[in-house]
Amino acid sequence: MGENSSDEIKISKATWMFDGSYWPGTWEVSGEDDHSRGDHVGIIQVMLPSSDAKPVYGSNTNGKNLIDTIDVDIRLPMLVYMSREKRLGYNNKKKAGAMNALLRTSAIMSNGPFILNLDCDHYINNSLALREGMCFMLDKGGNRVCYVQFPQRFDGIDPDDLYANHNPVLLDVNMRAIDGIQGPYYIGTCCIFRRIALYGFSPARVTEHHGLFGTRKTKLLLRKVTVSKKEDDEMATRNNQFALDCDDDDDADTGSLLLPKRFGNSTSLAASIKVVEFQGRLLQELESKGNQGRPTDSLTATQVPLDVATIAKAITVISCDYEDNTEWGKGVGWISGHLTEDVLTGYQMHNRGWRSVYCITKHHAFRGTAPINLTDRLHQVLVWATGSVELFLSRNNSLFATRRMKFLQKVDYFNNSVYPFSSFFILVDCFLPAVSLFSGQFVVQSFVTLLTFNLVDSITLYLHAILENKWSGITITNRWRQKQSVVMWGTSSHPAAALRGLVKFIAGVNISYTLTPKPATPKDGDDEFADLYENL
Repeated sequence: MGENSSDEIKISKATWMFDGSYWPGTWEVSGEDDHSRGDHVGIIQVMLPSSDAKPVYGSNTNGKNLIDTIDVDIRLPMLVYMSREKRLGYNNKKKAGAMNALLRTSAIMSNGPFILNLDCDHYINNSLALREGMCFMLDKGGNRVCYVQFPQRFDGIDPDDLYANHNPVLLDVNMRAIDGIQGPYYIGTCCIFRRIALYGFSPARVTEHHGLFGTRKTKLLLRKVTVSKKEDDEMATRNNQFALDCDDDDDADTGSLLLPKRFGNSTSLAASIKVVEFQGRLLQELESKGNQGRPTDSLTATQVPLDVATIAKAITVISCDYEDNTEWGKGVGWISGHLTEDVLTGYQMHNRGWRSVYCITKHHAFRGTAPINLTDRLHQVLVWATGSVELFLSRNNSLFATRRMKFLQKVDYFNNSVYPFSSFFILVDCFLPAVSLFSGQFVVQSFVTLLTFNLVDSITLYLHAILENKWSGITITNRWRQKQSVVMWGTSSHPAAALRGLVKFIAGVNISYTLTPKPATPKDGDDEFADLYENL
């Protein structure tokens, strides 16, 4: 691979590695050093450069153009391929490590104030969803919003949703409910982030909740954003200069935030944090009195074209050892080292005082695929439940949350981490009738007591079901599938997850897992739901 030159390659948009050697687009190359799956150097290729700040309109319909785009802005955003460095025996921190590498690379190359996170098996179904998500962050009060979460919607699910992939109770009931508290938790995809929140900053204004139920509130101004020099708005816009005065111990001052021990030794990355904070501010007319907002035309300046030096700087932040002795994966970026790193990442943002927003669009914002095979679905539920047990048995348990998190938000996070242990009650409920049948004795001796208990329990469950059906809009059949799944997970994946989590907590045994396989696209003539019955 090192002997190939660019003149010998006839592909106009080839991908090149950091040392100038050609990457043929596959890992199936034998006899090459630094070029195999899981053991290669960092790779960055700019497929499309950044566009000009001014709109570029299309042309009328003619022989070549089938669509009239004369009134359509045809600019495309910058498109970059990136593959971080990987070495054998080195912990690459899975998804969190990959997302943090993307976060650092994009900070140096484009540095957009907002970030869209999608899994590899999802696609954009509604192009206006990005605008709607950013509107929440740029509207009045939006400077306290750390991310906008969209619901997951799936293609290729069997009509009966046999294994409850759509999960309407969670996505259409629970998430809507906590949106009225401090916001939904991050589910790992279909989410628009505020970049500055991912860097571990707290919002400028927070509310602390005191008392047993958080009824007493104290509002704090953690930092006051002002222009660093006595210049007018145009000069501040052109230079993107600002200063942060922080009164909170978590955020400290600007100098300590940019120390290498927190963000690494990249000066370009440190400098980009100042710029992106300015770009993510509210407009001047929406900012509170005393704070310096962003002028209306502050984002229309032409972006500086990328050069070799910039790409070289971006390469350095995707090396294997860049995160060593830094806060990346701990308090900065996506949190690593946990099975449910997505929920934990959102939890830490809420713990700093941020709030999130749940956005449901008329046309689904994003769509993706989900496992319809029973084995894959059980494995997916096992991973999620094990991660929840890890959170429950760690310092990230919501019982230890700060005063910046609302009481009901703590209750929701606690419920999200403790639910695998409820499987033991489901097991008892399933086996108790059989035990009573064989022993000839029932656990409740009094018929009146049994009747009263069943009556109260039935009324409560039916009222709960009526409310869930009304809010989520699911049919009776789908609700029956949901209850079937509760019993299936409660007698298999959930108790296994609880035991694995307890073993790890007590004995310190690490839990290994494999990624849930992504469903393959069926070929023409194949049964779309063939995998559904593979293990039945």
